Amino acid sequence: MATSASKALRTPFLKTPSFSSKQPLTSAFSVALGPSRRAVKPLVVVISAAAGGLDAKPTVLVAEKLGEAGLELLKEFANVDCAYNLSPEELCTKISLCDALIVRSGTKVSREVFESSGGRLKVVGRAGVGIDNVDLAAATEHGCLVVNAPTANTVAAAEHGIALLAAMARNVAQADASVKGGKWQRNKYVGVSLVGKTLAVMGFGKVGTEVARRAKGLGMHVIAHDPYAPADRARAIGVELVSFDEAIATADFISLHMPLTPATSKVLNDETFAKMKKGVRIVNVARGGVIDEEALVRALDAGIVAQAALDVFTQEPPPQESKLIQHEKVTATPHLGASTMEAQEGVAIEIAEAVVGALKGELAATAVNAPMVSAEVLTELKPYVVLAEKLGRLAVQLVAGGSGVKTVKVTYASARATDDLDTRLLRAMITKGIIEPISSVFVNLVNADFTAKQRGLRITEERIGLDGSPENPLDFIQVQIANVESKFASAISDSGEIKVEGRVKDGIPHLTKVGSFEVDVSLEGSIILCRQVDQPGMIGRVGSILGEENVNVSFMSVGRIAPRKQAVMAIGVDDQPSKQALKRIGEVPAIEEFVFLKL
Repeated sequence: MATSASKALRTPFLKTPSFSSKQPLTSAFSVALGPSRRAVKPLVVVISAAAGGLDAKPTVLVAEKLGEAGLELLKEFANVDCAYNLSPEELCTKISLCDALIVRSGTKVSREVFESSGGRLKVVGRAGVGIDNVDLAAATEHGCLVVNAPTANTVAAAEHGIALLAAMARNVAQADASVKGGKWQRNKYVGVSLVGKTLAVMGFGKVGTEVARRAKGLGMHVIAHDPYAPADRARAIGVELVSFDEAIATADFISLHMPLTPATSKVLNDETFAKMKKGVRIVNVARGGVIDEEALVRALDAGIVAQAALDVFTQEPPPQESKLIQHEKVTATPHLGASTMEAQEGVAIEIAEAVVGALKGELAATAVNAPMVSAEVLTELKPYVVLAEKLGRLAVQLVAGGSGVKTVKVTYASARATDDLDTRLLRAMITKGIIEPISSVFVNLVNADFTAKQRGLRITEERIGLDGSPENPLDFIQVQIANVESKFASAISDSGEIKVEGRVKDGIPHLTKVGSFEVDVSLEGSIILCRQVDQPGMIGRVGSILGEENVNVSFMSVGRIAPRKQAVMAIGVDDQPSKQALKRIGEVPAIEEFVFLKL
């Protein structure tokens, strides 16, 4: 299992009074939460209340033109501020009033933007696939989710790639300009055929795959390079995955579809052009920065590259005097890959749905700076996500006030194969549950790992393989905190750690073990744990106290060592009991210790 290793958590626990029959009652018990802390939900992002109050709508800043269908969807949920062509300074000034920001490719969402938001910005939506204009590291550090729209413009981009491929091969743009200039130069614009030629698709993601399908239909032999693409998906459409060098050395046409990353920046350069077949033709509908544009001009002049068809450029718009743009062997379009009416509406709807979902606290399948989990897995894991966070909150509240949490061990029990159980999401939510109650930091799925590392919290994971049917992803989750004292001694296991364990039953998370004691209580509302002498009438006595104080009991369970010996009673309550109610429970003679835990 993956391990997030770092230093010890140095921030001491915020001290809170705990209730026990052995200690004086000084004030009403409360977990040390900030004033805006709310009940736990399975959140990817938790938004702050807008300035107008708890019931105010969130504000979404749309910084670049978005389709009307997307805007209408946003307006049903939020206040929408459409402000286009903002300067970096204007964006930084405006962002502190916004809960979400939607951009296309023209707006740079820099670290300064996140710093200027003052923590209010919770979601950045990129209306399109590429996210190189968003500082993902800064977004993650500030707990801001970044979502994109990866599917709506896939077909449009692929179609534009094929259009450029054919137009370049047959000199369509140059011939059109010639005819409109009063010339008739049939011999000058003799083209080349596509059928039988080898096309190398560089980047075999969604768009690259669709380009390959269409190129196969044109009778081309298609190869592809992508270190992350599954070979079975390529084989399914008759495409061979090859190495980078083999792809560029054997291709008649090269179509670029990789993202712009440090590894792909200027990946086509003097060195790689020199390895290509003379007369190769290049199409780029991905990102301008993947080509060294000066090197491409040299390759065109030398005849290594016969033609290039470019929809994207390092600088957009490119300068008018650009040698590349003005080159007679270059066909250029102004970043039109996603520019169809259907794609524009589809992207607008997709990004609006992603942003609204994130603001509502729903798990986002299109998140790009959080654990990438498919929609199907998200649906299946949802109750376990709730369980994971609540177990984290329970465990950390059991730690005595002066202790420092250094190491947390999480154990997952499952009948599934290791490859079929992705625990990144669960680990992030356990981290959220552990850190939030003892810190002023607001943790979400996006910044959970970063925050844990920053605070020196080391989380290790272990998996127990079970026999049986893998119908459910997990049998139980166990959280252990080592080398700490507990405010509820019975939570210490035989091996000396605070230990809590839980299961999902009928879609509801349950606490099933505290220390060495078996219990069964629904993790809804809050919990009172009591260690008592096992004797008749205890459930009734505690239940009566809570009933007289108008506190509704939702669940009650008793785990014991043996009849008439020690037992742990777990009581689920809908409301926080008053100081007086807890004092009365502590005064029951048979109760040796107890603790109230807020979920």
